[in-house]
Amino acid sequence: MSIPRQGPLHAVHVLGAASGAHVSSLAGGLVARGVEVTVCGPAAAESDYAFPGTGARFVPVDIGRGTNAAADAPAVGALRTVFAGAAVVHAHGLRAGLLAAVALGGRHTPLVVSWHDGDAPVESGGGGHGGLLMRWLERRALRGATVVLGVSSELVDRARGHGARDVRLAPAAVPRPAPRPPRPPGDAERRRQKTRAEFGANDRPLLLAVGRLEQRQGYDTLLDAAARWAGLDPSPLVAVAGEGDHRAALERRIDAEHLPVLLLGSRDDVPELLTAADLVVLPSRWEARALIAQEALHAGVPLVATAVGGTPELVGEAAMLVPYGDGVALADAVTALLRDPARRTALAAAGRAQAATWPTEDDTVAQVLSVYDELTE
Repeated sequence: MSIPRQGPLHAVHVLGAASGAHVSSLAGGLVARGVEVTVCGPAAAESDYAFPGTGARFVPVDIGRGTNAAADAPAVGALRTVFAGAAVVHAHGLRAGLLAAVALGGRHTPLVVSWHDGDAPVESGGGGHGGLLMRWLERRALRGATVVLGVSSELVDRARGHGARDVRLAPAAVPRPAPRPPRPPGDAERRRQKTRAEFGANDRPLLLAVGRLEQRQGYDTLLDAAARWAGLDPSPLVAVAGEGDHRAALERRIDAEHLPVLLLGSRDDVPELLTAADLVVLPSRWEARALIAQEALHAGVPLVATAVGGTPELVGEAAMLVPYGDGVALADAVTALLRDPARRTALAAAGRAQAATWPTEDDTVAQVLSVYDELTE
């Protein structure tokens, strides 16, 4: 049901995991188009994603990660209060969508749920109490939405399979990096070599992986591959930017097997790391529209990734794709690329061309605003 609108449209966004940069970009674009925007999310997100600069109002609400109704009660109560003046509620992530649906209760306020990269779908064969609970979360969040926006065709199909009423493809644009002042000729190459020297990669290939240190990111497979190319001369060095609870296990294996892998921890200089890298490696079990894949293609850095989720649709022919969990295939793809400069050059050009076909931030804002107008006018 749509609600006739009087005055400026007021949209309340509920911020879930792994969507802060997108929501910040979206909020700024909507405010610039005359929309009143309120963002509800973890307190740290306000500064982490520069929400004050977007013109949106920020309300700290701890969305959490569990599925305990009693523990969720404070968040639901806070959201219910903020929703009182909303023309439309837009939740980012399935958990945010579920809490938003509960907080709306019997209100007729339209609810838009965006299904992002942070919400890995539960495999149909997954068993156990955890798997059942997560499938229930998917169905409940998606069926409670007036409109579901999936960032990949795979997620659109999954949402329809869960019984969502109205599902649309809505690829989220990569936020543009802040403009940099002009640099003297040769400065870029000096900075590149300086970064490579920091990791001891002056005379050896440097591979970059970016993402949280979690099992679903496929870093165990990356270590399998690293073990295979460790004997090359020179052997490629893998730099992994990210932090997470799988770090200790990875460190133990890297030390025990003397693998050429560096765990860099959280970094805020990924653009500089990309400039220094020869290849980007994305070994994940699942991705919808991986940010590092988009950044690599934009930057013209060849990408080797697993053929999972929305990645094939995202990269087209502009990357080398391998099966998930196959360390031999990953090692062979990386080795073949390192030995073929012409292929790397071709992939770099293809990556930039593929990136030019993706929606811009303005395209994303325009699509979302058209959905809001449709639901509220």
